[in-house]
Amino acid sequence: MKIVIAPDSFKGSLSAPEAAEAIRRGLAQVWPEADYCLFPVADGGEGTVEILVDLSGGDLRPEKVQDPLGRTVEAFWGLLGDGRTAVVETAAAAGLTRLENAERDPAVTSTFGLGQLIKKALARPAVERLLIGLGGSATNDGGVGMLSALGARFLDSSGRPIPPGGLGLLELAEIDLSGLDPRLKEVSLIVVGDVQNSLTGPEGASAVFGPQKGAGPDLVRRLDEALSHYARLATRATGRQAAARPGAGAAGGLGAAFLFFTEAEFRPGGQLVLEEGAFRQKAAGADLIVTGEGQSDYQTACGKAPVGVAALGHELGIPTVLLSGALGQGYQDLYRHHIAGMMSLAPGPLDLDRAMAEAPQLLEEAAVRLARLLSIQIKHK
Repeated sequence: MKIVIAPDSFKGSLSAPEAAEAIRRGLAQVWPEADYCLFPVADGGEGTVEILVDLSGGDLRPEKVQDPLGRTVEAFWGLLGDGRTAVVETAAAAGLTRLENAERDPAVTSTFGLGQLIKKALARPAVERLLIGLGGSATNDGGVGMLSALGARFLDSSGRPIPPGGLGLLELAEIDLSGLDPRLKEVSLIVVGDVQNSLTGPEGASAVFGPQKGAGPDLVRRLDEALSHYARLATRATGRQAAARPGAGAAGGLGAAFLFFTEAEFRPGGQLVLEEGAFRQKAAGADLIVTGEGQSDYQTACGKAPVGVAALGHELGIPTVLLSGALGQGYQDLYRHHIAGMMSLAPGPLDLDRAMAEAPQLLEEAAVRLARLLSIQIKHK
């Protein structure tokens, strides 16, 4: 029996590779002789670079860059096994995980460090493709920090650079693209993520994602005004109407920066990871696929990694089951997306802190329960 184990990360508790190994341990207690193929997945957020590097036999490249508050930290980008594809993730330099909870403030956080990573990747002559994961950002600056690191200038009415962060956009008076790194046009630029939100408005970057980045209601309103102002000037500078396009609101408006100022192709993150890692070939002939994530709800159906895994499983005629930290609102919709069955990790009432601390054990035990259930053969009298 061949089983493919392809989970996403369990945010805050388990990386995707750790989750895959926990599931394998549980299944192996019931099916010790099975052939297990571990294929951890990601959707463009934290862990995307490591997973793609590992799947392709590539290398991680450490770099000193700025974190969201301008402090020097060590981040990384990846060179995939083909030697011509570089991959960068927003979370590595400008991610929420770079900050303590009390430090979260999208009024001042910047994507400058991401631009530094991109610049390092572009400096390698052999690189022809650049993949950029958008997930997990701590920012709401419309990608202005990133573009500044790549040579663009965002100036106030006195001709000085605007302050970093989301509220700095309110002072924007001029966009000067003359110094923008020309290598952005020389590579195949692919932006990876699963967020389809517009830049502004009730479904925009500030309203939907600002609160988790530390913004209260008043700051959300001001950040939305700042992004609206930025969009008007970006349209004037480029002639493009990008603010309302799907994905413009990803990563605090970072998606809009790519839509306004580059020729980037947007791809669902989970789908790209599966393609780059040759999931279809590795899963061929399997009897079962087990995927997983921290919480499964209506958002999972909007292109997140487990749904991509299940779609390919369906094409290959392989059933896919999902182990989830929690089954949230609208999880039932996943049955329409080729998830054959779902199981929550918690065996009973459990507070969040304990659930996250005990995630490896809970996931392993859930895999045991899953295997025992699937081993039942009902005999009809």
